[in-house]
Amino acid sequence: MSRAPFLLVPLDAAHDRAAFSSESEPLNRYLREQVTQDIRRRVAACFVALADGQRIAGYYTLASASLVLSDLPASTGKKLPRYPTVPAVRMGRLAVDLAFKGKGLGGALLADALNRACHSQIAAFALMVDAKDKAAASFYQHHGFIALPDSPLSLFLPLATVKSS
Repeated sequence: MSRAPFLLVPLDAAHDRAAFSSESEPLNRYLREQVTQDIRRRVAACFVALADGQRIAGYYTLASASLVLSDLPASTGKKLPRYPTVPAVRMGRLAVDLAFKGKGLGGALLADALNRACHSQIAAFALMVDAKDKAAASFYQHHGFIALPDSPLSLFLPLATVKSS
């Protein structure tokens, strides 16, 4: 019987954040210096992929958000109630340690985030992300995300799409 290579769990104080090193210094710094304050203030939840017990191989954050109805593509917006905004879950950050790059962990973290958003007892229309650059936007588009017409680095994926697949 094989063991899963990563364990996905909420971040806690026992996890060693100091050794984490991704390609993005701002994402490294956030994990080391800011995330526990955001968790304590209840403005974000952080989930980590653990390798070898307590080593953080990757992480992502989730928070509540909203999408402005008029910012959505017309084909999507016309199917929704005429509220100014629709509820969403924002994946604010996603990073993979360089030692684990190229092993599909980014996609696995995204899948876990979608699963958590879909199974939440609080309603949300979509998982949304703000890609840091075109390469990140391409990653999300590869996974079915749709760019907002006037903001190509802001993308969303209707959660009903995820639940049906």
